[in-house]
Amino acid sequence: MKEKALLVGVLLPWQDPMSVGDSLEELARLADTAGAEVIGKVVQRRDRIDPAYYIGRGKAEEISVKVRELEVDLVIFDEDLSPAQMRNLEGLIPAKIVDRSGLILDIFARRARTKEAKVQVELAQLKYLLPRLTRQWTHLSRQVGGIGTRGPGETQLEVDRRRVRQRIWKLARELERIELARAVRRRGREGMFRVALVGYTNTGKSTLLNALTRADAFIEDRLFATLDATTRRMWVDGQVVLLTDTVGFIRRLPPHLIASFRSTLEEVMEADLLLHVADVSHPACEEQIALVREVLEDLGAGETPSILVLNKVDLLMHPGFLERMLLQHPGAVPISAWEGTGLEDLRKAISGYIERKRSARS
Repeated sequence: MKEKALLVGVLLPWQDPMSVGDSLEELARLADTAGAEVIGKVVQRRDRIDPAYYIGRGKAEEISVKVRELEVDLVIFDEDLSPAQMRNLEGLIPAKIVDRSGLILDIFARRARTKEAKVQVELAQLKYLLPRLTRQWTHLSRQVGGIGTRGPGETQLEVDRRRVRQRIWKLARELERIELARAVRRRGREGMFRVALVGYTNTGKSTLLNALTRADAFIEDRLFATLDATTRRMWVDGQVVLLTDTVGFIRRLPPHLIASFRSTLEEVMEADLLLHVADVSHPACEEQIALVREVLEDLGAGETPSILVLNKVDLLMHPGFLERMLLQHPGAVPISAWEGTGLEDLRKAISGYIERKRSARS
């Protein structure tokens, strides 16, 4: 059975109510991807975040009553909670408390398929968990006995922390070995034109990869359907081009995840051309485009040539919106990866970049 989830957000004076609503809607989709059934949402207007409970003790007590009435299994907060806030909320609310980063990490753990992805996700999870070990355990008073440990001894919390740090160190070393192997594979592709698919999660990047290369990448209408970088060959004007699908971006992607997926994101940084895939049918399309560009800047790929690909034109209810988008983003290519429309125009656009790069070298 699906766990019942209650979503909680805060509206601060400087925030746009519509933006907060969109963020909660996205959180609902994340919860669905994680396997939960959302049965309600709570948004509290506040002048500032409460340092002890995030939402304030009174509202936390209200949520506690609602949790009992609706038999809620978990309460998901739309922002990251501090260890103290999480601990205080767990003391008041008789349900699991999960924040946005914890939810995204859980989804990544479920979706990881390859060894590299599993190592990357576990490393991110442990780095997220480490500061949250404080006072969360019921066995803190126990002492490790035996010869050489008499006296104050070592609390179970300290043992747990040490084990987590040791596991983090081991995973980091393992990830370094995997990254070295990936770097060797990348060197073997030198001299070939490399294109990376980037974009917000669930904009159709994997569908486009399949359409352009006749590949069989996994597709699902859920957030973060694929995590692993997938590289396939495609032909453009008689030349082999390497096309790589990468992990999608999202609002407030946990920093531990970005750090752990560094080797995967290097595919973006070393690409000759980026195909920035956007879901033109999504109400927050412009916001998603801006967020992806911001992340690319942070990764050091802001100067890499890119083509904005306006995907899912087949789902547009108002054709005039596409015209406005094309006016606002000159050079953008409208397509439907699912139906195959506009793909020839996209190939021509890629071909133009290859020709320009070839001309620059000669």
